[in-house]
Amino acid sequence: MELFTYAFKAMGSPCEFQLYCRSQTEFNECYLAAENEVIRLEKKYSRYLNDSVTAMINSVAKDGGSIVVDDETSGIIDFADQCYQLSEGLFDLSSGYFRNLWNFKSRTVPSSAKIMEALGFVGWSKITWNRPTLSFNQGGMELDFGGCVKEYAVDAAASLFKTMGITSGIIDLGGDIAAIGPHPDGAPWLIGIRHPRQKDEPVAMIPLASGALTSSGDYERYFIKDGHRYCHIINPETGMPANQCQSVSVMADQAIVAGAASTIAFLMGSNKGQAWLKEMGLSYLMIDSKGNIDT
Repeated sequence: MELFTYAFKAMGSPCEFQLYCRSQTEFNECYLAAENEVIRLEKKYSRYLNDSVTAMINSVAKDGGSIVVDDETSGIIDFADQCYQLSEGLFDLSSGYFRNLWNFKSRTVPSSAKIMEALGFVGWSKITWNRPTLSFNQGGMELDFGGCVKEYAVDAAASLFKTMGITSGIIDLGGDIAAIGPHPDGAPWLIGIRHPRQKDEPVAMIPLASGALTSSGDYERYFIKDGHRYCHIINPETGMPANQCQSVSVMADQAIVAGAASTIAFLMGSNKGQAWLKEMGLSYLMIDSKGNIDT
C-alpha cells in the first residue's frame, strides 16, 4: 500500500485527499469519484448559482411560498431542524439573510436599525417544515446551507471511499476533516488545530484514527474595527457576530455532526458551550475570547 495525495479547490476552500491505495490507477479512480461528488454538492447547494437548490428555495422564500424538495435536501433540513431544537434556536438555516447585512469586504458595521430590520426576516420558527414541503410564512426570507453542506460533503466522500474499498485515508475540505481509518501500521493521523491568533502555529495536535474533526472560529472571515473583531458567525437572535470564543473544535463520528456542534458551541459562548458539548458527549477543544483553552 502506498500513500497518494490529491489537492484541489472546492466550496471556496483548499481541499485534499490522502489515501493508501494499491496503485496510482486505484487512487485516480477514487479521488475523481470523490471530487465529482464534492463538486456536485457544491453546485447543488451554492447560493451563488441561479439553478441551485438553494436559489430555487430562496426564490420561493422571497414571495412567502412553498416548495417540495428532494430526499437529499430533506435529509439535510431534517438534520438542521434537529440542530435548531437542540441549540435553542442558535443553529438556524434562515440566518442566511444576514449575508445581506454583514459585508466582510467593505468592513462596515451595520446600524442598529438595519440589524433590527434584518432580524424580522430571520427565524426558523417562521418556516413550516412538513417533509418534503418547505413553507415560508412570510416573504423576504433566505436559507443558507453553508453551515452544513461542506461537512455533509466530507461525510459523502468518506462513505464513497469506503464503498470503493479504501480502509486508510483522510479527507480535508477546508479544515473539515474525516479519517477513514488509521495508517496501515495502526497509527492515527495527527491533525493540527490552528491557533486562532498565530496562523502558522498549531495550538494542539489531535490524533484521529476514525471519525471527524471540525472547527469553528473567528479567524477566517472577519474584520477589526475600532478595536472590535467581527467574525462571520452571526447569532440569529441578535444579528451580531458571536464574540465569546476564538475557536471551537469538535470530534464526532460524522463531520456534519461535528460541524454543527462546533458552530452551536461557538455561538453559545465558552461556559454554556462547554456544558452543552459535555451534555452531548462530544470531545472538544475550545479557546475562549481571552485565549484560555478548555478540553
